[in-house]
Amino acid sequence: METMHLGRASKLPASPDEAVLDYAPNPRPGALYLVRFAAPEFTSLCPVTGQPDFAHLVIDYAPADMIVESKSLKLFLASFRNHCGFHEDVTVGIGQRLTAEMKPEWLRIGGYWYPRGGMPIDVFWQSGAPPEGLWLPHQGVQPYRGRG
Repeated sequence: METMHLGRASKLPASPDEAVLDYAPNPRPGALYLVRFAAPEFTSLCPVTGQPDFAHLVIDYAPADMIVESKSLKLFLASFRNHCGFHEDVTVGIGQRLTAEMKPEWLRIGGYWYPRGGMPIDVFWQSGAPPEGLWLPHQGVQPYRGRG
């Protein structure tokens, strides 16, 4: 398995387009299981004002042949710090890129965005219906009440 980031010094990509995600073979091929990544301090920029937007992202997926390597995923998510995009574009774009590159059995992403203009905007996307028999825990992020 050749990776670009694991075990090496890596610089923060300047943009999501420049970020390289590393993948590894699924260590349990044929097993139906769920992998969860939570990014409770995700940031990007408003495309209109340039002000920072904050979100709690939860990414759940059922691996097929490959799994995403966590260091490369962290660098990819951090690359959004200087990226301008509406909440919908950012959340769905992350899910679609992971799905296109990793080709999991199933993937969902929940983007729980902190208020902009006094109103939180939560965005959800999934690649399709979850496989039968897959345990789907609640994403654990409560409706907005100070999100703390």
